[in-house]
Amino acid sequence: MAYEQHEIAPVYDAHARILILGSFPSVKSREAHFFYGHPQNRFWRVLAAVTGQDVPMDIPEKREFLLKNDIALWDVIKSCEIQGSSDSSIRNVVPNDLSRILDTADIRQIYVNGGTAYRLYQKYLYPETRRTAVRLPSTSPANAACSLENLTGQWGVIREYINTDREII
Repeated sequence: MAYEQHEIAPVYDAHARILILGSFPSVKSREAHFFYGHPQNRFWRVLAAVTGQDVPMDIPEKREFLLKNDIALWDVIKSCEIQGSSDSSIRNVVPNDLSRILDTADIRQIYVNGGTAYRLYQKYLYPETRRTAVRLPSTSPANAACSLENLTGQWGVIREYINTDREII
């Protein structure tokens, strides 16, 4: 069990209308220094399918994809004890402070990627934000029972708030 610090900066701008929160970056994401870095994680494929766009391939494309679609992205946890990438091993949580995003962006809805992120949001962040989060099924490869099609269908609720027409300059 190692004590880990979250070192990936949130992605957002003043136009963001939704905030998607994961729990804590996986080992692969920590190595890549960006969100959802494990090649088997379906996050980027799901968002691309929901928006009808190509899957972004590298970090600059992923960042642009998020901003173009008015999506803010971060995690619930700032630091914790964790074994590898196992959400079930998370202990001694210090939550992130979402105020920097919520005070800057026009966030209409918060979504969380999976049950652990939802539970941690409810415990640590809801008392601060007083904003309801919608739990979406995890895009993690550990959630293999949920097909890509099923994930895409359930994640389709984000379409209500995203903007696929904005240009990033």
